[in-house]
This record gives sequence, structure tokens and C-alpha cells, in this order.
Amino acid sequence: MTEESKTTNEAFSFVEAEHQVLNFWKSEQIFQKSLQQTEKGKPYIFYDGPPFATGLPHHGHLVASTLKDIIPRYYTMKGYYVQRRFGWDCHGLPIEHEIDKALGMSSQQAVEKLGIKGYNDECRGIVQRYTAEWEKTITRIGRWVDFENDYKTMDPDFMESVWWVIKQLWEKELIYQGLKVVPFSTALGTVLSNFEAGSNYQDVQDPAVTVLFKLKNEEAYVAAWTTTPWTLPSNLGLCVNAKIDYVKVQDEDSGILIYVAEARLEALGKHKNLKLLSSHKALDLIGLHYEPLFPYFTELQNEGAFQIYADDYVTTESGTGIVHLAPAFGEDDFRVMKANGATALVCPIDFEGKFTADVTDYSGQYVKDADKDIIRRLKEEGKLYIQEVINHSYPFCPRSDTPIIYRSIPSWYVKVEQIRERISAANQQVNWVPEHIKNGRMGKWLENAIDWSISRNRYWGTPLPIWINDLSDKRICIGSIDELEQYSGVRVNDLHREYVDELSFTVAGEEGTYRRVEEVLDCWFESGSMPYAQLHYPFENKELFEAGFPAEYIAEGLDQTRGWFYTLLVLSTALFDKPSFKNVIVNGIVMAEDGKKMSKRLQNYTPPDEVMESFGADALRLYLINSGLVKGEEQRFTDSGLKDMVRRVLLPWFNSFKFLQTYAEIDSWNASEKPNASANIVDQWILSKLQTLKANVAKEMAEYKLYNVVPALFEFIEDLTNWYIRLNRSRYWSESMTADKAAAYQTLYAVLNELNISLAPFAPFLSEHIYQELLAFAPLNTEYPQSVHLCTYPEADESMIQPKLEAAVARMQSIILLGRQKREQVKIKTKIPLARLTIIHEDQGMLDEIARLESYIRTELNVKSIDYSTEEDAYINLYAKPNSAILGKRLGKDFKHYKNLIENLTVKELKHLQDDDAIKLENESFTTQDILVFREAKSGTEAVSDRFITIDLDIQLTDTLLREGLAREIVNRIQKTRKDLNLNVADRIKVIYQADTELEHAISEHRDYIARETLCTDLNTSSSEKSDLQHDFDIDGQQLSLNIERVN
Repeated sequence: MTEESKTTNEAFSFVEAEHQVLNFWKSEQIFQKSLQQTEKGKPYIFYDGPPFATGLPHHGHLVASTLKDIIPRYYTMKGYYVQRRFGWDCHGLPIEHEIDKALGMSSQQAVEKLGIKGYNDECRGIVQRYTAEWEKTITRIGRWVDFENDYKTMDPDFMESVWWVIKQLWEKELIYQGLKVVPFSTALGTVLSNFEAGSNYQDVQDPAVTVLFKLKNEEAYVAAWTTTPWTLPSNLGLCVNAKIDYVKVQDEDSGILIYVAEARLEALGKHKNLKLLSSHKALDLIGLHYEPLFPYFTELQNEGAFQIYADDYVTTESGTGIVHLAPAFGEDDFRVMKANGATALVCPIDFEGKFTADVTDYSGQYVKDADKDIIRRLKEEGKLYIQEVINHSYPFCPRSDTPIIYRSIPSWYVKVEQIRERISAANQQVNWVPEHIKNGRMGKWLENAIDWSISRNRYWGTPLPIWINDLSDKRICIGSIDELEQYSGVRVNDLHREYVDELSFTVAGEEGTYRRVEEVLDCWFESGSMPYAQLHYPFENKELFEAGFPAEYIAEGLDQTRGWFYTLLVLSTALFDKPSFKNVIVNGIVMAEDGKKMSKRLQNYTPPDEVMESFGADALRLYLINSGLVKGEEQRFTDSGLKDMVRRVLLPWFNSFKFLQTYAEIDSWNASEKPNASANIVDQWILSKLQTLKANVAKEMAEYKLYNVVPALFEFIEDLTNWYIRLNRSRYWSESMTADKAAAYQTLYAVLNELNISLAPFAPFLSEHIYQELLAFAPLNTEYPQSVHLCTYPEADESMIQPKLEAAVARMQSIILLGRQKREQVKIKTKIPLARLTIIHEDQGMLDEIARLESYIRTELNVKSIDYSTEEDAYINLYAKPNSAILGKRLGKDFKHYKNLIENLTVKELKHLQDDDAIKLENESFTTQDILVFREAKSGTEAVSDRFITIDLDIQLTDTLLREGLAREIVNRIQKTRKDLNLNVADRIKVIYQADTELEHAISEHRDYIARETLCTDLNTSSSEKSDLQHDFDIDGQQLSLNIERVN
């Protein structure tokens, strides 16, 4: 445990307190009681996106988990019934990849050895390997979620609902089988979705070769460039751009004639000695035939192979302006040849990315490994013209971290393009936080969304429920276990491949047998189906689902805009023409402190469990949600940030409670059930601020803008501890229970209690601890909820809000800070009183409101009297300068003209700018970011100012003022000694002292003040030798020695 987890009082540890709270929640079943208490309330539906069960939770999971906890806790305290089921993503590549690594063989090899059932049993066996660790970490961070009633995508009920979703799309004619070029993981032997393929780009080096293709009817060559030499054995065409001009050149070293784009001549000339012979339009090249580069597929010439086509996708940004076409390995290649009526297509590689026997010379060789051999052969045959190496960004499989290839493969698709506008319309109905995601990252993705490949050539997943007649090719999509039984006559209790693959059937009146296709569904399809499948809809819970759809809220990371958020939107639009969620908070990505991805190998972060045992879960939660993460921004995680959260928030909050506890125990005080309204103005202010806080929290929480809520809560803690309590300490020191002292107690108790409940969803541990401790001071003979989390969330009492008073206190805070600034500037300590302070503001009404706070200002700034003035012009010069860094770039040549206008703005115009944050000069609008306003004291004054208020401080010192300052210094030394002696705050004391002359004069003049402030009943000069006095102090060069004795 670190020191940061402890308060200055060594008896208290945030971490230890959190463990006590965890035990309390568990033993008393507080989560379950919160559900029982609200079960008759209005349902609030929250969807928990299922994590893959193949790894441990990391900091990114903890951000989302905190967001998934705060909102449900808040709405539960608002009286809603918020069920929270944990979910597990059990299928797909992550699980299979783990098994393949464990078995030391590919999935195909494993299935050959173990059979599908044996392989799936292996997968099933590791699905819940980490569930205990997940539950431990998620529980430790304080998240309340139902692990016992969780859902798993491998459960038969879940899978059956997924079949129902497929059946609905099938009946809407939104599913088809097609041959397309798609991203493919050779390590995993399966198709990847576009959003998976785009999630893991890495910078790599690849060969870049310019290859010569011999024209058939001319003794000349066409030069084409590629970064994938392994695709050249499958070359079936070349492509030019009809809008690009081409040239024929002669290589003066070899004598050969070559066609290239005119725009690429200069770049190619850096490598070769080229002579321009003639210019050509692309039309001169389109339709020409050329000799096959390799001998493997020469018979395809009659199917449109080995000729030149044209398409606009060809550019002159790199290469030669002529592209080689291997339609099985390039989306554009496939499209161009198909559009031109060519039927030639070859894909001579297997699912492991190795050449098949069709390419005899490289059969069994992995395509990337074959690059070198292919380049060597081209060079030997004189077909390699230029060889280079390029650095570029290339997609890698997010699971195996191996290069992706693009290849043609039959796959099953959802017609996303057909319903793209409907999906975009559904997206507009969602409240995205941050808002820019809606039309930015998400909107742009939807604008270009293409048909979604939902089938995978794998084993462990939900089988695609499509059966095809082996004679007629008719297709039947099955949407339930009952329907499967109706067709096959077999009742299954599991839907995995080992149970359904062998089920075939015939249909009366039809020839042939229906057999299931081999593919399983993309696990992202299952995630997108979770709103229905987690409830086994429509087979069960029909009313429950329909009453709560769309869900009120979901939360995940920014990467899910192209993952879970996307699949949820696609499927709900296809099924119901609406989004499946109303509100979503998108968190940014957590990076290590060094700006890199968090890595076990690099050891560049502290594991989550260690962090929580060092600083506490509350500190972690508050640190995460008070960062740019809740605005979808990237955040570097630092342990020092948690330490700062303890120092800035948790300690002040806890110490404000300890302050109340200390004095309330001394006075045996308990709150009144029906307290009288306080006449104290600062009591009225803090209660007003509390109501304003509650109103703002309600507004911002309704919009899910945590980034506005959390800073407001922190600001209130600052107001409570650094202003309210500090300004009112002396009210708790009177010996008798006066009406004012009772009001101080009642106010602080009420504020702490409601602040504590307000903070409960955000920092559930400390709020629970303080709540339990506060019960000792609650009104007697009254029952209270067992836990802070069983309390009703506080609502604002609008009648208590005093905007003018809040504004006046804000000005008072500025006055005090300006006064301290001025004292620091002239090197006069606050303990030395000053004769006069003048407060200047143009609004007399505001000055009148500030005057109500005069006693606090006098005390804080230690001034004898305060004057008020509306004549700011008599004290301050206001002037402005342009923010050159911003306006120089924006205004360009007009900057000098506007600089002159800005520097000549009147005081009235500058005040208008500060009040409205806007001013228009001629045709340009400016804000306070553009125009810098400066305030300087006029000659003959001691004024200081900010944009809210101006003060003038009389800094002339007299002997009388100096002696009073010394008296305050003496009080300070006595109080310090009391603390060192561990005296109780209520203990009375006797002081004997010896002091130098000036200090003796100060004590003599201010004996009553010193005694009152230090609870001293007897303050006398010592008759002993100075050496007998135990505590020595130097005060501005004067010596003070004293002893303190407690009076019984």
C-alpha cells in the first residue's frame, strides 16, 4: 500500500476502507437489494457489450466498466429498475486462435485429427478460463453487474435467437451469397470483416517491382508496377486510365521499347536512360493483347485474359500509370474485369495462403515467402525492369498479428448498401457523446458502408442456418430449433456444428437433399444480435424486450464505432428500422504514459489490480472519467494522475467529513429533522450552490455528458473545503450551542450528506464509507436506508437557489485571491492587518450583495475597514492587444488594419467584449481568444484586477498594525505546539512564556485575542530560566519561548 492511499491521519486508508465496503456490499447483498427496491419502477434498459473471454481485463475495459457502472447506479438511485447482465463473447477467431496456439497446429489440421466435436470441445473448455479474474477485477473497481445471470454467445438459447435474426434478414431478402475479393487472414484461414481488417495497420517494408509485359502484335512492352509480386503468377490483365496520356520510350541501354504514362516519365528516368519516341492516348493501348507473364493459365485468353482494360481507379501518383490485374486478389481488379465482360478468374492459393498445385513452380509455398523466388525468375527471364523496396502502412490481422491478404472467396453477405440510408437515418436518432461522433467517425463510416460478409470458414461459432438442395440449388433458411426439427425430424439441444452439420432433409415434391452450408457466422453478427439473443427473443421475454427496445444506454470504446456500435445499428435497422440504443458514451483509447500502446512486453504500465491496491478504485474511477477519455479522446495513463486525484478530491472530501465528525462528537450533536433556516449568508450560499449543483447534474446526466458533471462535483468539493469550511471554522469553537453554531452544524451536515449521495455513482466506496459514518449524526429516532446506494438521488430545491448571492461569493473569492496576490507582490504577510480595502465594481447592486459578505472579506484579507466604489476608471486602465498567433494567420494582409482597431477599443467596448465574449469590428467577429484584454493599475493607486472585480489595498503599515500581526504569529506558534503535543481541539491550556520586547508588547496589547484563539485560560510570563522552556521560535528576528500545559 502506498502513502497516497492514506490520509494524513495514518489510521485511515482508502484502500482498506474500500475492502471493508466490498465486504459490506457482499454480506448485505446491497446490489440485490437495490434491484429489489426498484423492481416496480420504470425499466431502464442497459446493454452490456460482451468482451472476448480469452484475456484479462485491461485499463481500456476499466474505462468502459466505470461508464457502465455510473449510469446504471445513477438511474437506480433515481428509482428506475436497471438490470445489469454481464455478457461473454465466446465464439470466433480469438478463441480458435488460442486453441490453435495451444495445440500447435492449424484449425484445419486440428479438425482432421480431433474432428469438429473434439475441436469445439477444446474451444468450449477455455471459454471461461478467465471468468474468475474478470469477476475479481470488475468487482474491485466497484462495478455492480450480474455475473450469475450472465449471457454467453455459445448458449443454445442465444444461438437460436441469432438464427431468428438471420431468418428475418433472409425473408427481407437482405442476405445473399456472392464471390468477392475480401480481406483474409491466412494465419486463421478465414475471411475478416472490413472493420476488422482496418483495425491493425502497421508500417512495413515490401518489395516494389516494375515488370515488363510483351505485347503480342508489336515488338514493345507495357510496364506495370506492383508491391505484391506473389500476385503476378495470377495476372490476367492490365489496366490504364482513359484520361491519362501515355508515351512510348526506348531504353537506350537495352534498346527495348516500353509504354508508360507520360506523367511518370520523369520518375522512371531517375532509374533508367529513356528516350521519348512518341505520344499516345490511352485508347491506343485499350484492347491490346499481351503474352502471359507465367505459363500457368494461358488457356484463359478466350475468357478475356491477357489484354489491356481501362478504369478511372488507375492514377499516376506512383508506379507507371499502368496496373497489373489479378482479379482474385484485388477488389478493383475483380470489378474492372467483370465490368468488361471477362470471365477469367483464378485463385491458386489455399486457406493457409500457400500456392496450390496450379502454380507448379511454387506449389505449397506461402505467398509472401514466394516473392523472392518470383522476382528472381522475372529477372532471369528479362521481365523485371526495376526492383525497389518501399515503406508503407499495411493491414494486419488483429488476432494473429500477421499480414492480411485480399482474395476472392464465396461468402454470405448482408445487403448493407441497400439499406445504407436507413442505417444513417437510424444513427441520427442516437444521442452520441461526444456529439461529433454521430456525423464524424460514425457518420462517415456509414456513408461508405459496404455489404457485410457475415460467414466465416471456421468451426467454433454459430452455424449459418442455410440448407441448400444438392440438385436444384434451392435454399432454405431455418430460424429456430422447432423449425429444424420440422424439416429434419431431429430435435437438438445444441446448435454447434457437431450437432447440426450432419442433419439433412428432403422436401416433399422436390428432388435432391438439403444439406447445410459449412460456414459459421461472424462473431460480430452475434454481438450485434445481443439485444434479442440475451433474452432469447422472440421465443421468450417478448413483452420485456418490446417494452425496453431500444435500450436507453450503452458504452464502449472509440474502436467500436466500426465494431459493435455498427453491427447493432445494421441489424436493428434491418429488423425494426430504428437504432437499438438511444444514448451512447464513447470513450477514447487508454495509452501508456510513454504514449505507446500498453504492453506486457514493454512493461510500460501498472496492472489494474495493482493500481487499485495502491491508490484505491475510487481514485482510478475519478481519474478515468475526469479525463479526455469521456470525450472520446486518447489519454496517456499515469500513476501520478491517480495520486493527484487522491490529493485534490478524495482527501479534501474525506477531511471535510472528518472536520464535522471531530466537532460533532465533542458537542454530542445530531441533526434536526426539521431544522430552522440559517440566517448566515455563507450557509445560504453553500446551500444555494448545492441546489445549483444538483440541478446541473440532473441536466447534464440527462444528456449523458459526464465530462460536464464530474468537474462540477469537484468544483463543489473545492468550494466546500477551501471556502465554506475555512471561512466558518470559528463558528464551531464557541463553548455553548448557540443558534449560529447549530446552524453551522446543520448546514455542513446537510451539504455533506447530499454531496455524498450525489457522488455515490461516481465514487461508490468513499461515499459508502462516509454515509455509514454520517449516520451517527443523523436525526435521532429516524430510519435510514442501509446503504448510500439505496438512497434516492438528490433533486434540486429551486426555492433555495440565490443566483445573485452565488455571483457575489464568486466575486468575494476573486477579491480574496486578488488581495493575497497584492500582499505577495508587496511582501506583506496576511497575518499583518492593513487599514483599508476598496472594492470596485460598476454595478452598485453587486457591491451591495458583496457588502453582505464584508465580515468574511475583512477576516480573510485581515483588513480593518472596507470601502466600495463604482468608479473603476479611477483605478484601472483597460487596454487590448490582438492575439497575433491566432489573428496573424487568420487575417493575413489585413492584420495590421485590425490591430489598429483593436488597440483603440474603448473601455465600454472592452467591457462588452468581456461580458459577451464577442465583438464585431467592421466585417470581422472576435472573441476573448482573439483579443487579449489587459488591466493595469493607474498611477497613485495600489489596484489589482481581474475580469470580474477590482480592488485597491492600502499597504501603509503602522506600529499598531505590526504588533497585531505579531500577535497573530504568536497564535500560530501556540496552535502548532498544541498540534505537536497531540492535544484535542477542545482542550483548554495554560501557557507560560518568555519573549523579546516587541513580542511582549504584542502579547500585552492582544492578550484576550491570543487567549480566545488558543483556548488559553492562563497566559503568563515565566519566572523560570529560559532554558526550562521547551518550545523556541524565531518570529521576524524576535525570540519566543514557551511551555503548554493542558488544564483538566
